[in-house]
Amino acid sequence: MAIYTKEEARQIMEKALSFSTADACEVNLSGSESGNIRYARNTVSTAGHRSNQNLVVQSNYGNKYATATIDEFDDESLKKVVLRSEELAKISPENPEFMGVLGPQTYDESVTHIDATAKISPEYRAEVANSSIEPAAAKDVTAAGFMNDSAGFSAMMNSKGLFAYNKSTDISFTVTMRSNDGTGSGWVTRDFNDVGKFDAAEASKIAIDKAIMSREAKAIEPGKYTVILEPAASIGLLGRIGGALNARTADEGRSFMSKEGGGTKLGEKIVDERVNISSDPLHTEVPTGTWNGEGMPLKKTSWIENGVVKNLAYGRFWAKEKGVDPVPFPPNVIMEGGDASLDDLIKSTKKGILVTRLWYIRGVDPQTLLFTGLTRDGTFYIENGQIKHPVKNFRFNESPIIMLNNLETLGQQVRIDGNLIPYMKIRDFTFTSLSDAV
Repeated sequence: MAIYTKEEARQIMEKALSFSTADACEVNLSGSESGNIRYARNTVSTAGHRSNQNLVVQSNYGNKYATATIDEFDDESLKKVVLRSEELAKISPENPEFMGVLGPQTYDESVTHIDATAKISPEYRAEVANSSIEPAAAKDVTAAGFMNDSAGFSAMMNSKGLFAYNKSTDISFTVTMRSNDGTGSGWVTRDFNDVGKFDAAEASKIAIDKAIMSREAKAIEPGKYTVILEPAASIGLLGRIGGALNARTADEGRSFMSKEGGGTKLGEKIVDERVNISSDPLHTEVPTGTWNGEGMPLKKTSWIENGVVKNLAYGRFWAKEKGVDPVPFPPNVIMEGGDASLDDLIKSTKKGILVTRLWYIRGVDPQTLLFTGLTRDGTFYIENGQIKHPVKNFRFNESPIIMLNNLETLGQQVRIDGNLIPYMKIRDFTFTSLSDAV
């Protein structure tokens, strides 16, 4: 087993540190056990189990540092990897931005580990695949999906007395359903720490229904439309806002958060006042570890509050340069939603487009956060509160900032890729051209 308890991890890392002769030494130890099943053409194609463990040693002499890695933890192997990191550090160039290792920190106890998820069996994975394949075949649809479950731990210790440890579990599932006439496609994804919240049959039914509904899509003119974005569509754009919360790029005039003439948009209103975005490692629906890769504690943080930028992320070096406290980057994105269901949003729409997801998103202009990409796997025309017919996919050009200023309605939150994102109805979303891909 590659999963070590807190005390087992502590003993291995203490042993590694005992061999260090550098100015400072940091050891990161991690391990995981994971299983998966993959299916395509309504048939299981592969299934497997992985067991991994890894130890990384970072040694530094002043501002010169290097790392070495090993996956064997006997005394001789630990001694060898520490010596190797020291040899490399001595010949490395100095890094003027190297901040050294932190001293002891206080961390919250994470809520990322669920025993039931850690105990998922091959039989359970087979049942998941079957719950997609059988109903798909019955509806003249072909399923292609992948499920992965994992349990793991990560630990950090350094020569200044810092020690951190976290256990976590995760299950992720994605499936694409294609109608057998080749004209319809549906897709769904799910991810949870707790397998008890996962319903493979429910998820698969959504993808099957969309595959059937999206057959023989009609072309309509590109332009500006009211859109209902499912969370799997909007996360691709909202996640880009997180990248713009970097204080350094803002201070250096290289991001959307930079102000003309200098300074940042911290404290300014940039989106609709109903927009509230935060991060919280202890949120029960989307928990994360409670420390980051530098050993800094992660706490609940408000990033955008009532449309106003409340915080920017400061790495340790940039925080020192600016004379402020470091602010770690968000470990997850939690956007407040409303009470409206997807059906409610559709019923309230006189004319618009329902988008299942956005794909192949690429940056166009970092100063305005303008992005381009494509719709995929279920795009539908809405008229008078009803889905009328599927439409061919579009290429879009849009900024999440403009999108959140054109907000009409916030719907219910949904977990997506470890984040909580609501359904959203947006006006004047820009589609620039058609895409023939299904």
